[in-house]
Amino acid sequence: MNQWMTLFKKEMLEMSRNFKWIWVPLTFIMIAVKEPLTLYYMPQIIDSLGGLPEGAVIELPVPSAGEALAASLSQFNTFGVLIIVLITMGTIAGERKSGVAGLILVKPVSYAWFVTAKWASSMILIWISYFLSYFLSWYYVGVLFEFISFMDFLQSFFVNGIWLTLIVTVVILFNTFMKSPGAVGFISIGIIVILSILSSSLPHLLEWSPALLSAYANAFIMGSNLPDELLPSIIVSVIMITLSLLASIAIFKRRELA
Repeated sequence: MNQWMTLFKKEMLEMSRNFKWIWVPLTFIMIAVKEPLTLYYMPQIIDSLGGLPEGAVIELPVPSAGEALAASLSQFNTFGVLIIVLITMGTIAGERKSGVAGLILVKPVSYAWFVTAKWASSMILIWISYFLSYFLSWYYVGVLFEFISFMDFLQSFFVNGIWLTLIVTVVILFNTFMKSPGAVGFISIGIIVILSILSSSLPHLLEWSPALLSAYANAFIMGSNLPDELLPSIIVSVIMITLSLLASIAIFKRRELA
C-alpha cells in the first residue's frame, strides 16, 4: 500500500505542477454557471444586440429552476466530457510514449498500483471540479430562479457522476494499449458519442445504458417520477467501470511485459 501511495502522491504533485488543480475547476465552473446566467439575462442580451423593429417586445418564457439546473447538467455531458477526455487521454499513453512508464516499471512496481493510482488521482480531480461547478450552478439557480432541494441536487450530482466516472475509466482503458494520446482521445470521444446517440435514439432497447444516466438525473431536479430503469442503469454502469478497470490492468501488464 505504501507503493500505491507513493505513485498516487506523484500523480497529485504532477497535476499541481501542470496547474490542473487551477484551470480544470475554473473551466468546469465557467461551463456550469454560464447556463443559468444566460437563461436569466437572455431578454436583456437579445435587446442589447439591437436590430429589432421599433416597438417590438420580446417575451420569452421564464424557465423553471429545474430547467435551468438541467441545462447546466447537460453542459457536463458535452463540454465537460470533452475536457475530461483531454485531461486524461495522455495519463498513461503519454508516459508510455516518452518512456517514463518504462523507467518506473523497471523497479518492482505493481502494474495494478500503477494503473489504479492514475485512475484515482484523475477521479479526485474531476469529482472535486464537478462538485464545485455543479454546486455553484445550483446556488446561482436558487438566487436567480428558485432553490431546488439540496437532497435532489446531491442525488442528481451522484447519478450523473457515475456516467462521468465511466468515461474516465474508458479513457484509462484505451490508454493502456495505445501510445498516442491523440488516438486515445479520438477513439474515446467517438465511442462516447456513438453510445450517447444510440441510447437517445433507441431508449426502449437501451434503457439500461449508462449514457442515459444524465437524463435520469434530471428526474431529481425536475421533480418528476424516478424512472424504473435508473437502478439497473446504475448497476450496469458500476459493472462496466469495474470490468474496464480490471481490463486496463490486465492489458497494460501484458503489453509492458511483451
